[in-house]
Amino acid sequence: MEQIVISGLIFGCVYGLAALGLVLIFRTTGLVNFAHGEMAMVTTFVAFTFLSTFELPFFVSFLLAILFAALFGVLIYLVLIRHVGDASHLNQLVLTLGIFLAVHGGAGLIWGHTPTSFPRALDGSSIQLGPIFISPNELFVLVVTFILAMALFALFRFTQVGLSMRASSQDLTAARLMGINVNFVFMVTWASGSVLGGIAGLLTAPFTFLGVSMMFNVLIMAFAAAVLAGFLSLPGAVIGGLIIGIFGNLVSYYWAPEMALVCTFVLIIVVLYIRPQGIFSAPEAIKKV
Repeated sequence: MEQIVISGLIFGCVYGLAALGLVLIFRTTGLVNFAHGEMAMVTTFVAFTFLSTFELPFFVSFLLAILFAALFGVLIYLVLIRHVGDASHLNQLVLTLGIFLAVHGGAGLIWGHTPTSFPRALDGSSIQLGPIFISPNELFVLVVTFILAMALFALFRFTQVGLSMRASSQDLTAARLMGINVNFVFMVTWASGSVLGGIAGLLTAPFTFLGVSMMFNVLIMAFAAAVLAGFLSLPGAVIGGLIIGIFGNLVSYYWAPEMALVCTFVLIIVVLYIRPQGIFSAPEAIKKV
């Protein structure tokens, strides 16, 4: 039982990171990025290219891929999202779905559709903590998630960019009147969201596979975590990811692996029915969006 929970926590960290990217973009810009998973998939393929083609060390490839993810997010915002900024949210959602299809198809043309393995960040014997065993790579996932969560907290709490992002999320018109460069804030938001998604992809691939469909299940679980967070609470996104990770693992172990996604969808429906604003958002939060 304990090992199942720990394994769920590991996957929950990945779901939480992906959910953080979704919530960050929605909270600041009011847009749900359906291309989030595909952008993360491309970032993971870029890291693999650095590893296999250029034979760079893992952590160098990891950092270069993160830089690519930030630039990719900026490019998507500047070239596509910014130019439909005055369009309806429905048109913006359709645009992100178009980006999803274009990126998915482009990645298939470049890297192919055959899944392959992705190396682990750390190898070695598992560490035993009582009845629980945890591998160095799983420990790496936990540490990375903790560091990123703390970094986001510091960004929002102590930096000018973070304060500008918070102001933009509260009242866009007031933020503009206060002299905040909203376009710059949105650009940083898309870069940050893309980085969080990219890291989620890089952490996912060693446990599953590297392929154009690698982020499908992760993105569904991340959406579930974001729903628990009301698409507004950043700490709620991480906690929601951990809940979904443990929940999915328990369903897979005690029922059937193929039922994990089904039960996750049921959980989303139940949460939306009972508490539409999410578990970790205030009741009035949904009225502000």
